[in-house]
This record gives sequence, C-alpha cells and structure tokens, in this order.
Amino acid sequence: MDDEPGTLARIAIRLADMECNILGLTVLPVPGGVLDELVIRPATGLTREQLLAVIRAEGWECSGITDADVRELVDASAATLASATRAVTDPARAADVLREVLAADLVTVVPAAEANPGRTEGGHRMVFPVDTERALVARRRWAPFVHLELARAHALLALLTASWANLSGPAAVTCADGSAVVLRQGQPGDADAVFALHDRCSMKTLFHRYHTGMRTVPRRWLHRLLMPPRGLSLLAVCGREVVGLGQLIPGKTPETAEVSLLVEDTWQDKGLGTALLSRLAILAASRGHRELVAVCLPGQDAMIRTARRAGLSPEQPEEGAGLVRLAIPASVARGGFGER
Repeated sequence: MDDEPGTLARIAIRLADMECNILGLTVLPVPGGVLDELVIRPATGLTREQLLAVIRAEGWECSGITDADVRELVDASAATLASATRAVTDPARAADVLREVLAADLVTVVPAAEANPGRTEGGHRMVFPVDTERALVARRRWAPFVHLELARAHALLALLTASWANLSGPAAVTCADGSAVVLRQGQPGDADAVFALHDRCSMKTLFHRYHTGMRTVPRRWLHRLLMPPRGLSLLAVCGREVVGLGQLIPGKTPETAEVSLLVEDTWQDKGLGTALLSRLAILAASRGHRELVAVCLPGQDAMIRTARRAGLSPEQPEEGAGLVRLAIPASVARGGFGER
C-alpha cells in the first residue's frame, strides 16, 4: 500500500466493518511504499474471496493470504530470537528455522556449486551461503521476499555461523586417569606430530584403523589425514604430543558423515576415544549431519561400545559388512553449545 498517513487506518476500519479482529501487524518497507502483514481472526463464514474484494475495493494490492498459527501472534523480533535459540541448540534444524523466520514455503540445503544465487524468480527465491560447501535456498510462492526480511535472515545466519565457529574451537577434557587433554582441529603444521603418533602405535592398532598391515603411515598421507576433502580432523593433544586422531568426512548425502578414530596404545581405555567421538558428533551436528558411519572390521565391537559411552545410538552392523551407523540424538548436538 502507499506509505501515507491514514492508509492503514482505512483498511483497519474496513476490516472492522466486516467483524475481523486484527491480532498482529508487521510493517515492511519496500520500494514505492510498504508491505503490511496483518494477522486477523475473520468473522465466522467470511471467505478469502470476500476479504480480497474489500482490500481491492480500497485500491490496494493483496500479495497473498495464508493460514496462520499462534506463533504469528509474536512480534517479529521475539519470534526471530526464539528461532535463533532453536537453531543454536539444534544446528540440524537451521533450514527449518530459516523457513520460520522468512515465512517461506520451503528451505532446502544444497551444495554451494548448485545454489545459483542469480536465479531469484522475481524475489520469490533467495540463496543464503552457509559455508564454502553448502547453501540454503528459500522459496515463497505467496509473496516475494522483502529487504527487511532478508536482512533479518542474514543476521540470523551470521549468529549461527559465529556459534558454529566458536564450537569448532579447542575443548579441554579429563581422561579417566586424571590426564588433561585438549581436543582441537588439525592443521597442516601438525604433520610431524601426527607422523610421530603413528610411529608410537602398534601394528594391531594401525590395522584396526586402516585395515591393512603397516608399521607407520606414509608421509604422503599426512596432509589428507589432517585436511580431508570437505571434512575435518580432530586431534587429542597432551603437551606437545598428539595422542589421538579423529576424522569427519561428509558422506554421499547431507545427513551422513563418515567418522574414524586412532588412539595411541598407551592412551587407550582412558576415555579418550569416547571424548573424540563425542566431539566429532557435536561438530557433525553443527554441520547438519544426523548420522555417523564408521567402517569396522567384522566382529570388532569397540566402536559400538565407544559410541554408546559417547551418547550416540549405534545400530548393529550387518553380518560381515563391518559398517556401523551411529545416530546423533538431539541431546548430543545440544551439548556442544554449552561446552568450552
């Protein structure tokens, strides 16, 4: 409608004449005027066609009418804060939360290379980058997105990005024997320390991790171990030594990621593997994964025991397959945001 004094009052009077009760109002500035979003309780028997006729009779354009629920009665700022809280406590719900904030019909997670941000469909489609690998694509048929809504969405995603980045920082854990260990993401500069970790591991430990006979790891593997494609490595560091290594690599679907662990022999049975797996699960949840997959030797149930201690929900592997699926409960995902 035109941004002129009395314009909103006239539509309010017309709605009152039809015994409609206005429960909520949001004013969104757009080029050439304003877009007013009204939440109303219509009179019994009043149809959408009759509402449209009243609005158009006043010379105003109706972008769309959609059903509302109780959340529409909360002002936009409070609703956005509540949505941000849900996304921080459960990162896997980021797409659902963005859909609520934008009142979008659909928000999907797509690979960044396929997002096509230039395709806006007249303002009915918007792309929000999450990181270098993923993007969120929002669609809304009943009305185009306006600048104020997009600013609100960008602010929400900036908050979530800051939370996730903070989550990726170092975390201190205490092992069963009282030893203090720091869990942090691996970097290329950790190559020598990771090579030394493999040198100190027995052939049995290396065989359980790599499923092949080896006395140490080839140096050409080190960069890939520390910086896996699209994934991350997590180191357990005591003093200057790396005593454990975990990897998280995205799977074929956005919901799944592959996980692997290596713990030095003298540090086994102290809870270090559990701490690494728990932290990897939290990091996986922050990236939108809902399930971890681990490749184990047939008959080896150490990963299942570790997963249960980490609070995950493992499935029994298929006979002879050696593939273990670990569901990430919401309680595990929430745990990371209060942990530092």
